[in-house]
Amino acid sequence: HLRTKHKPGRVLMLSVEHPAVLNCAQEAERMGHKVVPIPVDRRGVVDLPALEGLLGEDVHLITLMQVNNEVGAVQPIAEVAALRDRLAPNAAIHVDGVQGFLRVPLNFNALKIQSYAFSGHKIHASKGIGGLILLSLSGHKFHGPKGVGVLYARRDVPLTALIEGGAQERGRRAGTENVPGIIGLGEAVRTYPQGAAEKMMALKTRLLTDLQEAIPTAKRNGPALDDPLCAPHILSVSLSPVRSQTMLFALEGDGIYVSAGSACAAHKQKVSGVLTAMGLSPAEADCTLRFSLCPDNTEAEMDDVAQCVKKHYELLKAYVRR
Repeated sequence: HLRTKHKPGRVLMLSVEHPAVLNCAQEAERMGHKVVPIPVDRRGVVDLPALEGLLGEDVHLITLMQVNNEVGAVQPIAEVAALRDRLAPNAAIHVDGVQGFLRVPLNFNALKIQSYAFSGHKIHASKGIGGLILLSLSGHKFHGPKGVGVLYARRDVPLTALIEGGAQERGRRAGTENVPGIIGLGEAVRTYPQGAAEKMMALKTRLLTDLQEAIPTAKRNGPALDDPLCAPHILSVSLSPVRSQTMLFALEGDGIYVSAGSACAAHKQKVSGVLTAMGLSPAEADCTLRFSLCPDNTEAEMDDVAQCVKKHYELLKAYVRR
């Protein structure tokens, strides 16, 4: 989209975006555009008054995720789209919906979203001018094989080749197709359970209750569980003074796998930019774990996780790095 613009403008990017989007800011700036972060509140939700003040005729693109991958904050896409329509009608909206699809509904055709990247379900898109143009899926996000995905493009959208060479994928990506992966992805879509969001919200509620009973000082990050902008499958909890990396390794010994931030940035061993943008101190962010749920989890597992966290917390809280 930005390559089609003959005049430089501004790109408004949510400050808590996934690295897959944040790292694209450098490319936008190389094209001459100015990337401006959109602030969020303590929940990790877009600050709508701040966004309103940033909008103007020179805004080419607004990009924000549907669900934050670290704290489970759902962004109010409809309100953002309404602000765009009123103050920056020529700006495109891109939504990274990888963590939202199947879990949080979004009528992207009605909202005139130009680009939507997600993982998940059957695709239904209108051909209207204001409808969906591009969307992508990643199979591993809904229990399909890793290394396979889908790109949906409206017929009138020009695309350049991702990999040059053969004419596979209609000339858009050279190389032999991964047929077993494609079949596996389709089967994962077909068998994804109905009612998954409701089940995961119940599990998330139980896990948080268990953790707060086991560790009264445990602090939830992100929207409250009764907040409409709370996603059902991601729970962020700060367990000060125990560092998240220490707790993470301890839980691995029990066969419990959690995260200390974005999995795509785990090797960098640095404080989460998402939590910092939400106003957490470096010390709080350094003691935060992310618990990600799926429809196959059980209530018994939630209870077991809380007890294991308590066991390690009681031992590790005496050993604080100075």
